[in-house]
Amino acid sequence: MSSVIVDWLTNSGSFAIIISILINVVISVAGVIPSVFITAANITVFGFGIGLVISFLGECIGALVSFWLYRKGIQRLNPKLLKKNKWLVKLQHTHGKDAFVIIIMLRILPFVPSGMINLAAALSKTSITVFFIASSLGKLPALFIEAYSVQHVLESTMRENIILAVIAFVIFIVFYIVRKRNQSK
Repeated sequence: MSSVIVDWLTNSGSFAIIISILINVVISVAGVIPSVFITAANITVFGFGIGLVISFLGECIGALVSFWLYRKGIQRLNPKLLKKNKWLVKLQHTHGKDAFVIIIMLRILPFVPSGMINLAAALSKTSITVFFIASSLGKLPALFIEAYSVQHVLESTMRENIILAVIAFVIFIVFYIVRKRNQSK
């Protein structure tokens, strides 16, 4: 998927940055697509530093658009998925400084999907300003780690990438098994 995005950006000329940001907005609104593909494409096309900045801008704008759309269109719903994470549940009932801290914490945690954070915040009493600032600050370390990891994967050999894929798969399976066991208790 990343190579398709690289082709789009490479062939887009001066519109590449705008297209990258728009792709990030779509990913954010969808809520279930990992942003790592656009981050990888940005680093490939623009280099690490500029690619990181473009990814950061795209993710921040995407979170803002998602929050606004979710608040306008989905506020009547209260998905069951949000009730599985105690921090997402807590976020729905907070505002101000407390919401600010929870949003930053959730953004930094690697296993909490962005779409769930956006939706929980949109369903809460959090203001759009508090959400945007906290979300942006929380995305900084998480996106830097993601970009740094992507950079190393892009520079590694095929053998190293296969080893990484196997390790990631094993971690995923272990995580899945542990989660299923905890749910059955």
